[in-house]
Amino acid sequence: MNSMENRTVDELEPGDRAEIDRVLTRKDFALFEAALAGTGPAGCEPEAGDGADPEQGIGHGIWAGPLISTLLATQLPGPGSVPLGQTLVFHRPVRIGDTVTVQVRVTAVDKQTGRVELDCACLNAAGVTVVSGTAQVLASREKIKRPLARMPSSWLKAPGVRFGELVERARSLEPLITAVVHPCDALSLGGAIAARDEGMIVPVLVGPRAKIEAAAEKAGVDVGGLDIVDAPHSHAAAEIAVGLVHHKRAGALMKGALHTDELLAAVLDKSAGLRTERRLSHVFALDLPGQNRTLFVTDAAINISPDLAALSDIVQNAIDLTIALGVDTPLVALLSAVETVTGKLPSTLMAAAICKMHDRGQIVGGKVDGPLAFDNAISPAAVAAKGLVSDVAGYADILVTPTLESGNMIAKQLIHLAGASSAGIALGGRVPIMLTSRSDSIDARIVSAALAKVFYHWRRQRPLGLPG
Repeated sequence: MNSMENRTVDELEPGDRAEIDRVLTRKDFALFEAALAGTGPAGCEPEAGDGADPEQGIGHGIWAGPLISTLLATQLPGPGSVPLGQTLVFHRPVRIGDTVTVQVRVTAVDKQTGRVELDCACLNAAGVTVVSGTAQVLASREKIKRPLARMPSSWLKAPGVRFGELVERARSLEPLITAVVHPCDALSLGGAIAARDEGMIVPVLVGPRAKIEAAAEKAGVDVGGLDIVDAPHSHAAAEIAVGLVHHKRAGALMKGALHTDELLAAVLDKSAGLRTERRLSHVFALDLPGQNRTLFVTDAAINISPDLAALSDIVQNAIDLTIALGVDTPLVALLSAVETVTGKLPSTLMAAAICKMHDRGQIVGGKVDGPLAFDNAISPAAVAAKGLVSDVAGYADILVTPTLESGNMIAKQLIHLAGASSAGIALGGRVPIMLTSRSDSIDARIVSAALAKVFYHWRRQRPLGLPG
């Protein structure tokens, strides 16, 4: 969305709603506290935990006022509205890294004066209200449409927004029957249940029944009515899950509380696995604040140092995924340290070969260029400074790294230093695999399930390797 449009006084009615999601960062709290001189918004009344350490829980609501004001100014009523005041009550602490949903609902509209009363609430990822209150604004009588302002990302653009749009799109598709492999801890089981509740998957839980039930009790979730396939241990769970795919009882796999190599050993087994003619590879999807597109990094999890054949499959898998997600012409950057082809850097030779394979139709879809250094792959300013001429440079959707180490470092840096929301799946096998880290959040698991679901339904309509 490149513009914002208001709701006029005449268009507003009690019950109108709007909401935004926000991942709270340390930078957010620093900005909010500096802007508000540490006092919090007027009328904010802490009930508990005031002054807590940010790592343990933010004990005041300084973050809530600015986020609610942003929602009022950009969506409901939107541009042209004049804030009159807020009264907020803080109920529970939040932590850096928590996802909050900011909601406003119109409760009263005075058509003569233009005064609008709204209920406000902020909910944590569990749906528990952490801040509640009211707001008053004067709504405009004129229709106003404005381009989105280029404001600091920490105020207007939270990571995860495009992921929310992906989840909404995935909800319209039939849920994907998914074998969840060894979901024997609260996080992996909770992620599977959350993905089910969001309409992404129908989980088939594969693992030791007693451990699954114990994890369900710890997570506070109900597994009654779910299909549980008992397995003695994690190795057996991986093998049984692969067998469910062969018997058409599952259309995807989701990694639970087991090591990646345990799951991949069963997936890549030459006699009973899920191999195809395509090399298995992993794609990180990264939703970064301040970027106007989702970035994809591959391969950062499976192929350590791919040869040319493996790299071509890695590129094709990533192109297929981005096309499935709605990118008409994915822009693919093959990364190295420089933009020139030289025998001193093998990655530049590989990049040049991949580009030629694409030119000859051996890799299809999108546009491919390389070698490109990281800055020239994503920064138009860096491209202009170096005078590069390329359809890809500066605007890449897909970053193809030469080794697993470099890919993993790039992805983790974007997540932990640039505030990216992340998700990921493995492609190239008979079914998509949600290959999440054991420490991934529930939100990351939901988005990974959405990626798998959209890709699965897209691929059913097309052979692998053909653009959408």
